[in-house]
Amino acid sequence: MGSTTDNRLQELKAFDETKAGVKGLVDKGILKIPSFFHHPPDKFLKATNSTNTQYTIPVIDFTNIGKDPNTRQEIISKVRDASEAWGFFQVVNHGIPLNVLQDMKEGVLRFFEQDTEVKKEMYTRDQTRPFIYNSNFDLYSSPAPYWRDTFKCHLAPNAPKPEDLPIVCRSKREHLPFGLGLFECSVLTRRFQSVEHRVLANSIAPRISVACFLRTDLRAQEKLYGPIRELLSEDNPPRYRETIFGDYMAYFNAKGLDFQALSWIIWIELVYILSMINKIDNLEK
Repeated sequence: MGSTTDNRLQELKAFDETKAGVKGLVDKGILKIPSFFHHPPDKFLKATNSTNTQYTIPVIDFTNIGKDPNTRQEIISKVRDASEAWGFFQVVNHGIPLNVLQDMKEGVLRFFEQDTEVKKEMYTRDQTRPFIYNSNFDLYSSPAPYWRDTFKCHLAPNAPKPEDLPIVCRSKREHLPFGLGLFECSVLTRRFQSVEHRVLANSIAPRISVACFLRTDLRAQEKLYGPIRELLSEDNPPRYRETIFGDYMAYFNAKGLDFQALSWIIWIELVYILSMINKIDNLEK
């Protein structure tokens, strides 16, 4: 057992030290995915090819959310209902032009299509840097890494300087004003759902995902996050203790990305979508 673990660690380090990520493996033309990427076959349920259209993901229209109070309340109710029943929904007419969304995806593609030697300069596991590029933040702690590379950029409270960003991404800084989600530890007591979902890689083109998170700063070590007290009662007690954001992230990173950890943080994000839209007292209605 010890020898197997040591060998796997050596393989992970060798992969990490290339600073080329999964894209580097693809560019080399590998014919077999390295074993440390293999997930247990029983970890995921088999995908279904069912054409059942009985269920439709909720689509919520944000038109006039900031103009008409009645419309605002209706949207709040729809977000709450979708979060309680589904844990997943689509937002339309959110105010972000489609060309901005397309520019973001194209900027991501430009970064990853750069020469490996150029990208290596940005490769790091130092979470305090303004721009972080690597493959799998939990490479050394997860049971098996995912077939992906990632970069992220902290835009607040201190916006990065242009020289902190890759040249191919510098013109897109102004296009990232919108984010859904904030670390708000245990803000509710499982009132909202978080659906398990996944996407599949394909052999035609790279799959690009862009996520925007609004959260506290890792350096904000003193503030305690806990349940929203107005929503607690004997019948609805807290399920999580109060904690500071740094401790939570240390736990999250050490645990590795699995569904339980991910679903909890997504659930937290859905909660804060509502608190961003209106005050907490509206959640009680």
